[in-house]
Amino acid sequence: MTIGESLKSLREQHGFTQEELAHRLHITRQAVSRWENGETEPNTESLKLISRLFGVSINTLLGAPRQLICQCCGMPLHEDEFISREPDGSLREDYCRWCYMDGGFVYQDLDSVIHACVPNMVKQYDMSEQAARRMLLDTLPGLAHWRGTAREE
Repeated sequence: MTIGESLKSLREQHGFTQEELAHRLHITRQAVSRWENGETEPNTESLKLISRLFGVSINTLLGAPRQLICQCCGMPLHEDEFISREPDGSLREDYCRWCYMDGGFVYQDLDSVIHACVPNMVKQYDMSEQAARRMLLDTLPGLAHWRGTAREE
């Protein structure tokens, strides 16, 4: 899905005309029309405004070109409702809503995130605790939040 298709779909889902959306974004209706027709694309600041207005990630607006994963626990962020938010309501696309809340990180060390994730992985993926723990120990240190954090087994 293109940016224009995503934008048009969201606009229609929210019951906005092009004129109403333009007014909310402080731009012209013609700019909205050009975006939706693929003639131009919104700039970064416009994408941020649109993201906030519709409560979706910029990744979603761009047609989900990349698979987002939480950079703390490694969970795939398939849906925008899994993505964390800043205190002002803006989406923070690099963390899930369980690892980053109210402007801060929930887990302060690898052991605490592993302790929280293992039971969920055992239940959701029908894996043994040992296999879940091993997977997390192999994966988490490579994520941006933990990169460079060493943990002794």
